[in-house]
Amino acid sequence: MSDELPMPEPTVPRRPFSSFKVITYDIYGTLVDWETGLINGLQPLVARIPADSPHSIYRHSRSGAGRVKLAEKFHEVESQIQAGNPSMKYSQVLRESYLKLASEFGDDSSSSEAVVVEDEAQRFGAGVGSWPAFPDTVDACKRLSKYYKLIPVSNVDRDSFSETCAGPLKGVDFFRVYTAQDIGSYKPDLRNFEYLLKHVKEDTGGVEKEGILHVAQSLFHDHVPAKKMGLSSVWINRKGAGMGSGGGIEGVHQRGEVGYGWRFATLGEFADEVERQMAEEQR
Repeated sequence: MSDELPMPEPTVPRRPFSSFKVITYDIYGTLVDWETGLINGLQPLVARIPADSPHSIYRHSRSGAGRVKLAEKFHEVESQIQAGNPSMKYSQVLRESYLKLASEFGDDSSSSEAVVVEDEAQRFGAGVGSWPAFPDTVDACKRLSKYYKLIPVSNVDRDSFSETCAGPLKGVDFFRVYTAQDIGSYKPDLRNFEYLLKHVKEDTGGVEKEGILHVAQSLFHDHVPAKKMGLSSVWINRKGAGMGSGGGIEGVHQRGEVGYGWRFATLGEFADEVERQMAEEQR
């Protein structure tokens, strides 16, 4: 179990949470339930997989092993498309991922079926705004915003993120938003973190790397590059955090590829600890 792993050596020595000025967030997977959103969106596709297909495990993917395998498979395909097309809009990445999966799963390529798959792929790509927030997200963000400027750095496009802000994250006050579309590449590319450091300093009037706390679920997209950049970070240990990392969660820890300073099961638990420390310091 990932919550039983030993804590890594922190990249940056741990400090009181009051010493940070800015929280930079991963959004999809940390604040928004990326996995449920994509699993639901892929159901029309996987429902057509024949029972005798080598891909039949994906037919029953609402829960259990099928869900885990489908999320892993999607992540594999999506990462390949992002790496090969770093400036592609995220809604298009989703569409292309859907079509690639359809091809791999052996969907009928007849003209009538192709039209159906293309329509499904378009709707899948446009569906980011409907992906649900985790139950603790909005309240935790509101509490954290009392102490920090909140800045997402997200692997999506501006339109998709705007839909998320107007929907499941409505009421959360973000100071700035940095998307892959703004940056021209996708995490874990270090250019995304170089952009983050440069623009946080410019947009806040001088906050340096030492004043930034990066809060994220994904080890692959966020915590591995955060260590390379020398960023303090908090791991929100939601399920699926190891996808894309060789050997999964245990592998990146054993190889010393992550150096987060804190670990919490939810964003709400992180906000609880911030409030506890802040109250303690005021006594």
